[in-house]
Amino acid sequence: MPTVAFTAPHYQASEVGLAILKEGGSAVDAMVAAAATIAVVYPHMNSLGGDSFWIIHYPGKKTVAIDASGYAATKANIDWYHQQGLQSIPTRGARAALTVAGTIGGWLKARQVDAKFSDNLPLTRLLNPATELAHKGISVSKSLQLASEKTITDLKDISSFASVYLPQGKSLQAGEILTNRPLAQLLSTLAAKGLDDFYRGETAQAIAESLSQAGSPIQLSDLHNFHAEVVEPLNVKISQGQLFNTSAPTQGIASLIILALYNRVYQSDWNELERIHHLLECTKQAFKIRDRFVTDPSRLAEDWSKLLTNKYLDQLADNIDPGQALPRPYPSQLGDTVWMGALDRDGAIVSFIQSIYWEFGSGLVISELGLLWNNRGLSFSLDPNHHNSLAPKLKPFHTLNPAFALLNDGRRFVYGTMSGDGQPQTQAALFTRHIYDGLPLAQAIAQDRWLLGRTWGDISHNLKLEQNLADKVGAALSALGHDVATVSSNNEMMGHAGGIIIAPDGSLETATDPRSDGAALTVEIP
Repeated sequence: MPTVAFTAPHYQASEVGLAILKEGGSAVDAMVAAAATIAVVYPHMNSLGGDSFWIIHYPGKKTVAIDASGYAATKANIDWYHQQGLQSIPTRGARAALTVAGTIGGWLKARQVDAKFSDNLPLTRLLNPATELAHKGISVSKSLQLASEKTITDLKDISSFASVYLPQGKSLQAGEILTNRPLAQLLSTLAAKGLDDFYRGETAQAIAESLSQAGSPIQLSDLHNFHAEVVEPLNVKISQGQLFNTSAPTQGIASLIILALYNRVYQSDWNELERIHHLLECTKQAFKIRDRFVTDPSRLAEDWSKLLTNKYLDQLADNIDPGQALPRPYPSQLGDTVWMGALDRDGAIVSFIQSIYWEFGSGLVISELGLLWNNRGLSFSLDPNHHNSLAPKLKPFHTLNPAFALLNDGRRFVYGTMSGDGQPQTQAALFTRHIYDGLPLAQAIAQDRWLLGRTWGDISHNLKLEQNLADKVGAALSALGHDVATVSSNNEMMGHAGGIIIAPDGSLETATDPRSDGAALTVEIP
């Protein structure tokens, strides 16, 4: 009997996804249902007002990627902000809500792609679990409580946010019940009228009117003209197989470069210190390339096509010093996100990531819909000479990047995580621990990790090691020139990672991160 699997950083999303798979739903069906659910139970990490990216692989077929990220509004340009006396894009509020939310378009596009291979379950079935949770209420998780406490100063004066997410003007507390009945009604509407209503129906009209009244540059025409796109994934070959990730405007290229460089310098007799040092140095090389090149696809430099060639990667690998850390050369990229994976009875497998950017995004809630809008447009610059300068209909830089690998032994591996700069680093950690070092997938994820760069509530850009790892290699990494700091083990700042790997004989491993509220679930079905 075939085995189906689902993993997510919140157990209720995993349960919903697995239930769809048990009913014979496809991996895409399960992912849409779980994406709606996790937007309800993890509103600090993602929302229907955010963006997403997909990688879908059907056995024996070409790997498919979907870009469901929104572009800047037609009115959103540098002059629009300068005329309001602003030299930078505000981090919260209506003027931070400047890009179209793309994720609903991604759900729609994925179902269209999937219809060629599967009989999709009705949208009403997929959205009903999320609808019920939003209506009846969710139990606030510790992760949601911590995010509420960290952001209350930023968000308490946004009345539409406070009315939903700051009851009685206080931060959310773990265990209390949080309802969002307008969001439940929105989900019911989309189930009845179709996902396209979000962009070209009465829902779009309500969104545009509310955003305009609040002071956002987004107009109805921006919603009308948006469509998620099937795009060509990036890929690179290493000795273990072929790696896939999403192209610009995401940092998928950085995730691929790290592993491609590590494969070039790797020695099987390395100890843990040597493995981590080389991964860190590969990361620095990859982030320098990311920060120089990644932008809207229409703006990519001519050299973009060379970045994953053997010649270019060999040159980058030559820059890695086994005995000395390179100074950290790049700014940090923040972001909170959810990654989820699904495997269905026919062997289709999905790597999916959905985000609102900063915790709770812009903080702007469209009250009549219970819809929290993203602030991804913060990745734009108001400097006209910057390669990510703000301009209408262009997409900002995205930290989001779902990963997939086709291994030489026939195994297929979807994996990913949240956490801005941490996404490529954690992808590299769990991939190398599992594929190179032979650790079980769950252990590869759970074991203490590191984060090079800044995280929420912190101004330092140093190398953060979880306590148990710091005890083993912290002093030695410092001696190599790394600026080391220690944080507690099992720390949420390290991200919520997960993965599913399936072998040709049907055997599989699936795992979620103990740093999250997640679950990795499997079941055999007739």
